[in-house]
Amino acid sequence: MKKILAIGLALFVSMSAMAAEKKAAKPEMDQATMQKMVQSSIQKFKINDDVSVEDAIDSMMLRANNLNFKLVADLPLSEQVKAMGEEANYMRILAFCDALIAKKMVEHDIIFAGFLPCRIAVLKDSKGQGWIVTMNMDMMVKGVSLPKDLQPLAIKVRDTIYSIVDAGVNGDL
Repeated sequence: MKKILAIGLALFVSMSAMAAEKKAAKPEMDQATMQKMVQSSIQKFKINDDVSVEDAIDSMMLRANNLNFKLVADLPLSEQVKAMGEEANYMRILAFCDALIAKKMVEHDIIFAGFLPCRIAVLKDSKGQGWIVTMNMDMMVKGVSLPKDLQPLAIKVRDTIYSIVDAGVNGDL
């Protein structure tokens, strides 16, 4: 019995040491690197001074419709905050998608589900300046290895989202 306990204890100590070595072998990312990664993954665009956030949204919805990208979610977050009794700067998140492209991308690699649907935030900062914020779509295009048949689809999504954003920034109706 003592021999079995000794073997069990030795096995436990050995496995703990291996786990510690494995953990030590994978260094944690420092905060500065993580902050750079987050900053690189998001893009923000100033809405032209002569374009209201409402006009920017109308322009984006029209552009998305013309490019056959469906509005699949509309989240008026500042309205929700106000309904909860607090003041809030304007903040609304729109989500657009081409469901058939999304299906193909997720079938290739489920990591693409994290990009779905393509979100575009429209907000006003504390000075009243309108902004449009979205993911850096090049991260989706270049950050994952894609087969040749999916590359043009990823580029189409990127270009479409940037066209929608451009319509909002400029108030193109």
